[in-house]
Amino acid sequence: MRKCCLSVLALVLVMAFLALGCQPAKKPDVTNRERKYDSEPTISLYDNETGQKKQMKLEEYIAGVVAAEMEPSWPVNALAAQAILARTFTMENIESGRVKKLHGTDVSTSVEESQAYDPSRITENVRQAVQKTRGEVITYNGRYIKAWFSASNGGKTASAAEGLAYFKTPTPYIKANMNDPASIQNTLPEIRQWTATIPGARVREAVKSISGKDPGPLTSAAIAKKGPSGRTVQLKINNTVVGGPAFRLAAGSTEIRSMFLTGVSVQGGNLVLTGKGYGHGVGMSQWGAKNMAEKGISPEDIIRFYFKDIRIEKLYP
Repeated sequence: MRKCCLSVLALVLVMAFLALGCQPAKKPDVTNRERKYDSEPTISLYDNETGQKKQMKLEEYIAGVVAAEMEPSWPVNALAAQAILARTFTMENIESGRVKKLHGTDVSTSVEESQAYDPSRITENVRQAVQKTRGEVITYNGRYIKAWFSASNGGKTASAAEGLAYFKTPTPYIKANMNDPASIQNTLPEIRQWTATIPGARVREAVKSISGKDPGPLTSAAIAKKGPSGRTVQLKINNTVVGGPAFRLAAGSTEIRSMFLTGVSVQGGNLVLTGKGYGHGVGMSQWGAKNMAEKGISPEDIIRFYFKDIRIEKLYP
């Protein structure tokens, strides 16, 4: 009897072992460092205006992005910092497969889908900047970071949650609520302090598109909540509260230059906002990069000023 029980137990153990052995092995958590290239990769680009697709070397694409995203006459080190961000954004975007699902290509010329791209603006400074940082990307714990930047943070950086209402994944590498005087120094007057007048009808439509509720004709407006850096994270329009970043996008991000508001009022049926800075304020400030570059600070150190606990790695020679 005991011998029979032992035989049955042995059979059960063997079957369990075989069952486990037949299960597919889990994929290893591959990091970017394990994905380095022997040579510069070729990527595919979808032109959103013409519908055409073409192949190009990655560095050629990065030059067109840098030229479109930053003033191409700016110092080489500022453009080089932008190149590191552009390359990182591109690799993270390709890895996610976002554009591949839409167009069957790695990247596109759409700002909403990828990054701005304009090869006609490429200058010698841009070419030097791209070559100077060839293959360089930013990683955190072995993975590409969210390579955010804005024109000017208005003198203080924001977290992804505050500036972009981004909560999808942790972004501990973003230096938030940090004083950045270089971002506001020697900038354009309309960046240091600006005023935007938004028609009441547009405000009404923006609030409706965000909340799903019609707030009615514009009669009142106020800041409902500020974030740690002082940015408006919630805005109250009549009796409806909406997110600051969402409202800026819906009502016009060119006119409403940032949510670093210094004043909110209703005048003549219009929403009048005053503020400082240009953009969401998360990650690198382009004007800050320019001012640091003019002092001889390297592109890598410019990046490290805005991002913490990161590694700048070279993907290919």
